[in-house]
Amino acid sequence: MFGINGSELIILAVIAVIVLGPERLPEYAAQLARLVKQLRNMAAGAKEQLREEVGDEIVDMDWRKLDPRQYDPRRIIREALMDDDEAPVRMAAAAGTAAVAAQARPAARPVEQLEPGVPAPFDPEAT
Repeated sequence: MFGINGSELIILAVIAVIVLGPERLPEYAAQLARLVKQLRNMAAGAKEQLREEVGDEIVDMDWRKLDPRQYDPRRIIREALMDDDEAPVRMAAAAGTAAVAAQARPAARPVEQLEPGVPAPFDPEAT
């Protein structure tokens, strides 16, 4: 609760008794209780409104999977390397159509060979 431990809470209560006085303290405590009750009702209403607008799939969502503390780059890389990316290429080659196989593989660009001693082209506007 706001990072306050028991001894700090007792010190705050003593300070409240001294500042507010014993005659006004029950009135302020009642106001605080009403405020907390209103905040709880507002939170419950917002939760119900969200459920009505988004639907019940928001209730079934596993929020722990979206926690950034669960992020493990080693696991993500391992899963990415274990994926079978070659299956569409093999299926296209097995179908025997060159057009489908060509779509599955990226097209290779031809590489221009420069004559010895010719400098590489330079575009001053590209920098």
